[in-house]
Amino acid sequence: MAQTDTANNQKSNKTTLTLAAIYSNNVSYYGQSTAEKLPYILANATARLPVGIYFSAGTYKLLNIGSGVSETDFGIGYTHDFTDKLSTDLSYMRSIFPGNSPLLQAANTNNINLTANYTWSWFKSSLSADYAFGKERDFFLGINNSKDISLGAVFDDADQLSIEPGIEIVSGTQHFYATYQQEKIKRNNGKGKGANNGNGNGNVDGNTEIITIPKTSFNLLTYNFKLPLVYSRSSYLAEVAYQFSVLSSSAITEAKKQQSFISLSFYYQF
Repeated sequence: MAQTDTANNQKSNKTTLTLAAIYSNNVSYYGQSTAEKLPYILANATARLPVGIYFSAGTYKLLNIGSGVSETDFGIGYTHDFTDKLSTDLSYMRSIFPGNSPLLQAANTNNINLTANYTWSWFKSSLSADYAFGKERDFFLGINNSKDISLGAVFDDADQLSIEPGIEIVSGTQHFYATYQQEKIKRNNGKGKGANNGNGNGNVDGNTEIITIPKTSFNLLTYNFKLPLVYSRSSYLAEVAYQFSVLSSSAITEAKKQQSFISLSFYYQF
């Protein structure tokens, strides 16, 4: 997500390097999460060339699980502006997870994203399509509408305070959840072993744990309501963001149907 932030989308005729540090109180996978909260910190770096090509690398650390790195990402992408109002972004990201990762997305180590952005007279719309593949194969489609509202300068004419409330609707498949449940059995077993008979039943230490993994089709998954507060200057940006997610009846994660996510982000561009 860091590579698509405002700090990285500033038009520039030179090569730029953007460093990002992000904290969040929980991991969100298209508005979905696990039953256990997973607060994390993320360090990200993105190099963007004037022709629109960019390269990114990021490292996640879950704050309440393990002592090592929880996820490492490497990405490449291309941004193209067709007009002042219409732009597209195509990217590929490769993720590396440790064994028995508690993250929902650990089943799919590859992600291809295509996003189209259009700026209307008073709000911005984004249509995003993701193909995630690895142990499983999933497809997600998101529609986001947001409005950038300037709150004016804070200290001088060189800075700006703004908010950008947005509403996002995400649909997709959920094959990743089967792998997540299987890996959870291994973690709970503590021995790196777990059985799954293909009917959604697992056996752990002689006790049968029934795990229902319905076959998934393309369904509505989440409604996400976002409210970021952004302070920016010419070379850096700080953001406090709140997201409220409501799962649809088709979502099969074990977490509550309503989730709140709070994040703190800082971006510096060279």
